[in-house]
Amino acid sequence: MYVYTCSMFTIYIKCVYMYVSYNCYVFLAYNGYLLYTEWLRKNKKRKPATKKTNKTEEEIMSEPRHNMVAFLDPEGKLDDYKEITQWLRESRINKAITFPTPIYKPLIKEFWNSVNIIEVDGKELIRRQVNQLNVDVSPEILNSVLELQDDASASDTIPIMCTHGCLLRMKCTGDIFTSQIIKACLPLRYKFLLHVLVQCISKSRAGYDTAGNDLVGLMVALVLNKSFSISKFIYANMKENLRRTGSRTSGNKFWMYPQFMKMIMNVQHPGLPKADNDMLKIDAMFEQSLRIFKGFVAKRYTESDPPSMMFGALMNTQYVPPANNKWRHDDSQSGDEEPKLKKMMEDKFGRKNLDSSESESDGDDGDDRGDAGATTASAPGATGASAAGTVGATSAGGDAEDTESNDNQPEAGYEFYLDERGVRKVRRIRQEEDAVYVPSDTEAECLKRKQTAGRRKKKARKYIGTLSV
Repeated sequence: MYVYTCSMFTIYIKCVYMYVSYNCYVFLAYNGYLLYTEWLRKNKKRKPATKKTNKTEEEIMSEPRHNMVAFLDPEGKLDDYKEITQWLRESRINKAITFPTPIYKPLIKEFWNSVNIIEVDGKELIRRQVNQLNVDVSPEILNSVLELQDDASASDTIPIMCTHGCLLRMKCTGDIFTSQIIKACLPLRYKFLLHVLVQCISKSRAGYDTAGNDLVGLMVALVLNKSFSISKFIYANMKENLRRTGSRTSGNKFWMYPQFMKMIMNVQHPGLPKADNDMLKIDAMFEQSLRIFKGFVAKRYTESDPPSMMFGALMNTQYVPPANNKWRHDDSQSGDEEPKLKKMMEDKFGRKNLDSSESESDGDDGDDRGDAGATTASAPGATGASAAGTVGATSAGGDAEDTESNDNQPEAGYEFYLDERGVRKVRRIRQEEDAVYVPSDTEAECLKRKQTAGRRKKKARKYIGTLSV
């Protein structure tokens, strides 16, 4: 009995050992396989990216996602978009973004092939003969056909300071001082508004995840109900497309705004020939794309629960726009972004640049458009300078105070001078044998640059002399 028990115990131990050994082998083999596949993935030579060389003319000259038709959820199925889609359906851009029209490629191609800019009765317009009929485009024509309700005297720019402040009010989490604003840094409803503008009205044919300062200015104008000429904005984009030469900086000319052009042709010449078998493909938004859009937003931006209320014209169609370059009324109790904006500008561009820009805005006379001209700055440095310059401005369309008047003369012992950029500043008048004289920052920086250049020249001469020996 004892021998039998020992034999059974030995068999049991062997079985356990074989089972454990087998599992260990399987575990090691599986992990070895994973390590091997990971090594192959990292060391595998990838084929170089190749561009499609046999593109058709339509693929080269058109973009299906440019000038799209927006889906605004007419049945109200998507609760997250209900407020913003309802506002868009009632807004002045509704027809421009939702009116579907069949686009015939031969007509669009013939228009853009050799279109010209001419002047008729003192007004500039774009003209091209299509089927021997003149097709004219001007801000007035765009305003009438697209029913944009633009004011003829309105500008197509928004002060950059107002744009930055409004982005902060929207709770934008990205860098607001760049030339391209990332859509994913905005809450869902504002991101959808910017998405519609990018896909339907912008000049872009690629890079739909970002928006330039000019298009963000259009969004700010719509949100704050500020005066803005969308027809001039579209017309300026068309003129820019005509100037494109194919260089790296200007880009290639393409068939821009096919939806808008076909709507204009339908009004001016409804009898133009149409070939149903030669239509230009333009994508359209649909309900599922909005659901996917929301999923991407949730991954990139964490909203408050419940989401913060919209403001401006999005909540009240009779909203009175803030005066001057403000993005909220002075008596607003919901918050103040100006201290945060100034702090961000100091951190981004430095206190010296901010002070010099403020003095520049205080010293220069305003033009007819006030500080709106500063909105065209796109580089980060230029953007910051123009943004800081608007702090001291008096109004969006007014003139700055006259700095030549006797009331604004410098104190005794000080004088005006022009720095290397031609900006007028104030400095102390240097007296002979003045021991306490302290040069201005600009003079000190010039001296430092001269000294640095001199040291570099001496070092270069010494290095060349060593080589010659």
